Amino acid sequence: MKTRVIAVGKVREPYISAALDDFRKRHARYGGLEEIEVAAAPGSDPPRAMREEGERIVRMLVGGEPVWLLDRSGAALSSVELSEKLQRLADQGTTRLTLVVAGTHGADPVLFDRADFVWSLSSLTLLHEWARALVVEQLYRAAKIARNEPYHH
Repeated sequence: MKTRVIAVGKVREPYISAALDDFRKRHARYGGLEEIEVAAAPGSDPPRAMREEGERIVRMLVGGEPVWLLDRSGAALSSVELSEKLQRLADQGTTRLTLVVAGTHGADPVLFDRADFVWSLSSLTLLHEWARALVVEQLYRAAKIARNEPYHH
């Protein structure tokens, strides 16, 4: 199963870019990981920014493909639970999963409406750049778990 991460904005912090680069390289041997960045909207009007970003993301979604939204209000999963959930999707014939990391102000309701699952990395508020890095890291870890490889180091 291919995995696509759609994220709002560019990663600006060099240390987060370095972490993403590292986990992209590690994940490469486990299959398809595609990342798409959509432009962040100006932040002077948060509801409008969320709406504009949500519209940009929805235009990139394909009907019938599952979408997971990252949001602190979602369900928490252990790394093993994530791996099992991803494996169930693959076993059901899912060919691509899209994960959405919203922008600074959060996710527009249109994204919640479209999401098949809302996944929480933590109840803490995280920089969306950190959330993106954690998603890529956890996808790598889930792939290792699915193959019964060590994943704690």
